[in-house]
Amino acid sequence: MPERRVRGVFAGLATLDIIHRITTPPGTNEKITATQQFVAAGGPAANAAVTFAALGGDATLLTALGSGPIAEAITAELTSVGVRVIDLAPELVDAAPVSSVMVIESTGERSVVGGDASAVVAPAPPSDKLDQLLADADVVLLDGHHPHLARAVAAATHAAGVPSVLDAGRWKPVMPDIIMSVSDVVASADFRLPDASTSEQTAAQLVAEGAPTVVTTAGADPVRWWNAGAEGTVAVRQTDTVDTLGAGDVFHGAYAYALAHELDVERRIRFANEVAATRCAHVGPRSWLTAIARLPLNQETR
Repeated sequence: MPERRVRGVFAGLATLDIIHRITTPPGTNEKITATQQFVAAGGPAANAAVTFAALGGDATLLTALGSGPIAEAITAELTSVGVRVIDLAPELVDAAPVSSVMVIESTGERSVVGGDASAVVAPAPPSDKLDQLLADADVVLLDGHHPHLARAVAAATHAAGVPSVLDAGRWKPVMPDIIMSVSDVVASADFRLPDASTSEQTAAQLVAEGAPTVVTTAGADPVRWWNAGAEGTVAVRQTDTVDTLGAGDVFHGAYAYALAHELDVERRIRFANEVAATRCAHVGPRSWLTAIARLPLNQETR
């Protein structure tokens, strides 16, 4: 009998990304021609779910989309790459968010203009439905973009004792309500607690306040971690970077996959580093998916 696939629940933002690869950023009132263009679903939780599914996991995304052609496009694209989408706000009309993305060819760096679904409210799922969704979950990931959803999922996940990851990309008002309910805070170098001025101070404060595991990423610089009184760093594999769009989200999805397989924190980070590096070495939002399924590190989690 085949081994059961690990199951992940991802709660947060899904957008439609319109992506342009360009040689140089446009100036004021300037029109430029993209060398390549792509359309794909995006958003932190959505990208993490896509990664989790590509690695072989069973991924369910809880988000808010509503009806309309953009919502349909997001759902169809995510479904095509193995993500089950549960729309918690189906009554909305033409409210699904769109992001415009520019990726510089020479460096792979990206710039994003989007609304972060600031006008979209994702309600908390009914408690019985949420309990059912979490009943056989191996891991949960939140990005905090839909506050009502984040609070409900964080509380239910904590009560159920399910391992969980907070994608702490930047500070959001909902963070005080959820940050101590997760097992693993995975923060970018830009994430700051309100009274902390550096990433190091933020991590130290989280550890002092009782966060079980804290991880901080910093692009190509080493990843730092704190867990159970121990701490350390993990080097990032250097690669020929051609596209960094969603790389942090990919790291979170791979980290969640490794956490679901009960790898220790250092092995979780090494695995996530490898997956994120592979993403950065491929052009476009989906070209890297088949590559990560062939990674040697992927085999040690099965």
